[in-house]
Amino acid sequence: MKSDISSQTLPYERFLSSGPGALTDAELVAVILRTGTRDKSALQLAQDVLNTYGMQENLTVLYRLTLQDLLKLHGIGEVKAVKLLALAELSRRMSRQSLHSELSFRDPGKVAAYYMETMRHFRTEQVLAVFLDSKGHYLGEERLSSGTVNASLISPREVFIAALRHNASGLILLHNHPSGDPSPSSQDKGITARIAESGKLINLPLIDHIIIGDHTYTSFRELGEI
Repeated sequence: MKSDISSQTLPYERFLSSGPGALTDAELVAVILRTGTRDKSALQLAQDVLNTYGMQENLTVLYRLTLQDLLKLHGIGEVKAVKLLALAELSRRMSRQSLHSELSFRDPGKVAAYYMETMRHFRTEQVLAVFLDSKGHYLGEERLSSGTVNASLISPREVFIAALRHNASGLILLHNHPSGDPSPSSQDKGITARIAESGKLINLPLIDHIIIGDHTYTSFRELGEI
């Protein structure tokens, strides 16, 4: 019978002997955790993390978990929780940076792909404004609103105050639908129309409003509504 220490270090040893590609998702997470508890190996802890919300060892759960969620799991303390959250954030940033060289803010598909991993895992609606200069170059971004599970309210006033802070010449709005369905609601259509009209009055156009779903998106520009 193998000792607890042996079972806990097995994923790490397999990593060294066979490389990361040979490990399962749970084994890779176990390498990050490194140690388990008296009654659970690192691999069992990793499986508990990935099975959160009843999902079968799904790595994308790491994007949804908060520090508080992780600390509720037996055997996960603050150090392990921070490591896992840092891993998730690194994954998001790597995904975005790999797309950065190809990013055109005039191409809704590329903009949606760039922000997809950042936004599709949010459990409430989040509204992000991306600010551009007169040549369409990125100036910055701001989260304007964090709403309930199915509604997030913003006003044209706060959008354009933020745009002026960045000396923007144009802007793109993005928000997520936690349901995964990016179909625009009547509220989405109404706020888009109001912001687009307000932008015309001050010569600061709304270039697009993109709704992020689960690996899918809707662009008001592509719909011909901007």
